[in-house]
Amino acid sequence: MRFSTTIATALVASLSLASPIELDKRVSTPKVDDSIILNYALTLEYLERKFYQEALANFTAKDFKAAGFPEPFYTNLKEIYVDEQTHVSTLSGAITKAGYTPTVELEYSFGVTTVEQFVTLSSVLEGVGVSAYLGAAGFIVDKDYLTVAGSILTVEARHSSYIRAALGESPFPNPFDTPLDFNEVYSLASAFIVGGTSPVALPFMAFPSLTLQCTQYYYEAGRSSVTFSEGFVNAEAKDSSITKDTPIYAVFFSGLLKAPVQVRITSTKKDYKIDAIPAGVQGQTYVVLSKSATDVTDENIIAGPAILEVYPKGMIPSTPHPKCS
Repeated sequence: MRFSTTIATALVASLSLASPIELDKRVSTPKVDDSIILNYALTLEYLERKFYQEALANFTAKDFKAAGFPEPFYTNLKEIYVDEQTHVSTLSGAITKAGYTPTVELEYSFGVTTVEQFVTLSSVLEGVGVSAYLGAAGFIVDKDYLTVAGSILTVEARHSSYIRAALGESPFPNPFDTPLDFNEVYSLASAFIVGGTSPVALPFMAFPSLTLQCTQYYYEAGRSSVTFSEGFVNAEAKDSSITKDTPIYAVFFSGLLKAPVQVRITSTKKDYKIDAIPAGVQGQTYVVLSKSATDVTDENIIAGPAILEVYPKGMIPSTPHPKCS
């Protein structure tokens, strides 16, 4: 049972990045305190809760069984939903108790119409959740809040491993999980937010989206090429300093590894492309386009992150890759 993360990436790319959450102007390091971090986490938990709530309402145990996910998979999805609901109530309660205003549930669109799409996107979202908590942990001051965040992080990691195993992926493809910063996570999460109004202004922003050209092959470290659809024309349109001669780098985040590769413009004069994913990249991987190979800050990131599942060299699945939709 294997479904490409190309499906999930396409779903993210097809959704609007216009978010109803009020955002401040772009800053290198957003000024955050514990109340902001808790509301950031609550924003993600509301999204996850709604995602599972909709799936349990739209699909039955019979639907999952027909798609190749026999019991107790459906029962365990219910437990994951309860976990996400508990995370929402715990974080909201902690924010209120501290005298701050908690954010609220917004309106979301996940673009999911089949069980297969749901499970694939579930794997991606759980992985992003792990990366979000891991990236935020170092900014939390209050030790009690850090303990709560750490406790949620480990549960999200178990969710991720369980869903990955159900898809036939390695439950733990990397010896390290991948931390993402606030704006990188917000860029991914905001793609699903399509309406509603939050009473909380978060100091985060969404980068321009980055679309990977669909491929009929699995991504293999040290071997596979990656094409960023209309990466050059989009970058040129949004940043007047970028020309055909500007060095641009695809920077891959995988575990604790940050691996830059200089891109080239394809013959279409629209796309960026790299000829091989760097060695050492594996599992659920994030990639951004940056004007710097080493200083990957908000000022230098021009698009992303995009998400791809990468296999170690020589270890791609034997089953056929899902077709591009």
